[in-house]
Amino acid sequence: MDSGDKILVYGYGNPGRQDDGLGSELIRMLDSWLFDNNIDQVTTDTNYQLNIEDAANISNYKMVVFVDASIEDIEQYTFTSVSPSDARVEFSMHAVSPSFVIDLCQKLYQTSPEAWLLHIKGYEWDFKEELSENAKKSLEAAFSFLIGFLESHLCF
Repeated sequence: MDSGDKILVYGYGNPGRQDDGLGSELIRMLDSWLFDNNIDQVTTDTNYQLNIEDAANISNYKMVVFVDASIEDIEQYTFTSVSPSDARVEFSMHAVSPSFVIDLCQKLYQTSPEAWLLHIKGYEWDFKEELSENAKKSLEAAFSFLIGFLESHLCF
């Protein structure tokens, strides 16, 4: 299976800002699950924020799931499709949005992977490397959802 048939799960956020590290923590959990289940159809990546350079990497996948903490008033998590948009900044703590990165994929590489955003409810944003108890509950629910989603898209 080449990388064009794979799924990328890209978590981002700052683990030094408490619940902003939810994306990175989900990737840590997912890496363990992928290893334990010997799954090579899913690749993971993590960073403090999305960058325009990410378009090159993301363009190599058939699907990408972005994972980020949310300051919005949502339940434990939301899962929405991402459409290409050249609007750089959205209501987020990050400067480059998933929709902007997908737009760059389309413009620069003539490809547009199926894209999703998994927003996980965060509660605390202090300068420390520890998720709040409420965020941990949101993370568990989001992780369970993501595993089910991935299993429904994988060829075993």
